[in-house]
Amino acid sequence: MNESKKSVSAHLMSIPVMVAALGYLVDMYDLFLFSIVRVPSLQSLNLSPEEILEDGLLLLNLQMAGMLVGGIVWGILGDKRGRLSVLFGSIIIYSLANIGNGMVHSVMAYAILRFIAGFGLAGELGAGITLVTEILPKNIRGYGTTLVATLGVIGALLAYVVAQYFDWRTSYFIGGGLGLLLLVMRFSVFESDIFLKLKEQHHHQRGNIMMLFNNKERLIKYITSILIGMPIWFVVGILITFSPELGKAMEIAEPINSGKAVLFAFGAQVLGNIVSGMLSQYFKNRRKVIFLFMALSFVFVLFYLLVPIKTAAMLYVICACLGFCSGYWTLFITVAAELFGSNIRATVATTVPNFVRATVIPLTALFVLLKSNMDSLSSALFVGIFTYAIGMIALYYLEETFLKDINYLE
Repeated sequence: MNESKKSVSAHLMSIPVMVAALGYLVDMYDLFLFSIVRVPSLQSLNLSPEEILEDGLLLLNLQMAGMLVGGIVWGILGDKRGRLSVLFGSIIIYSLANIGNGMVHSVMAYAILRFIAGFGLAGELGAGITLVTEILPKNIRGYGTTLVATLGVIGALLAYVVAQYFDWRTSYFIGGGLGLLLLVMRFSVFESDIFLKLKEQHHHQRGNIMMLFNNKERLIKYITSILIGMPIWFVVGILITFSPELGKAMEIAEPINSGKAVLFAFGAQVLGNIVSGMLSQYFKNRRKVIFLFMALSFVFVLFYLLVPIKTAAMLYVICACLGFCSGYWTLFITVAAELFGSNIRATVATTVPNFVRATVIPLTALFVLLKSNMDSLSSALFVGIFTYAIGMIALYYLEETFLKDINYLE
């Protein structure tokens, strides 16, 4: 038993797994740092409150556009050029963009660099998860991906802490520096054997994204792997982001701080990632654990929107519970990587999380549209029921992948 535990620890502490995990930590640091320093950074550029709102939305949309484009480009490159090329290429780009963000003196420069940062950020998670799933034995893949996702959430918390002690420019420099430090480990990381063998088979297509759309079975698998992640971004994009407005609608006397809501939600998500990953290993089943976390999340959504909440402290507790239930983020990306053959695995694992993040756009648009005809809480409830219904239907049709041999081609 002790030898078995030592073997698992040795696999998880291997350089490729640690680089993927630390890379995602810096990835999430940058992604959430912008949300945290958006207002003070734009204030320092002498923008009015109205301009801060408008230009902040512009920067956020450009970052998202960069992630959508980057998700496709990096995914294809990951299958054509290799997982390591994408892993370190993305780290270089978002690290340099981070440093550049700390040097901007105009909204235009800031906007361009947020697009570039988004483009870079899009590649790291998919490449990291693909590499980890391919180099680890199938019975402990879940532990590896849990480690990656957990350190990612810690990166979001680190951004919050750093921003409390340093100004926004220094906070960006710290993020860029952390990313560049990872490049020192570049020469100690090895490519997965699965990809190296794939490269030798020149007659097989690699990274052809159209393969996801020209076959009905593959298309259904691809769509369902995206839809099961939607509830997570309903929670993040609406319940957490709009917590100040929703708290006001609840007539809570104390103003709700969205930064605190993020801190409680993502702090709890660290624990959720660990618990969901461990449960999937214990039960040797991904779907059951995803169902458990999704169902529990929906219960807390109903509690958030239907039960009278009178204090800010109670709302923060509910945000923490929702964050914990969002911990199946690890599992859904792992499933996406395991669902497809190695010749399009990186394409899937890189595009899926970015498309899930992008679902926040139609979800928030629907929320805003409904708000014009009903109150905020009812609007959020309607969008939530719609989102979780779709997620549950998609999960019903999802293939179980825990013990799946992923050394195959599409």
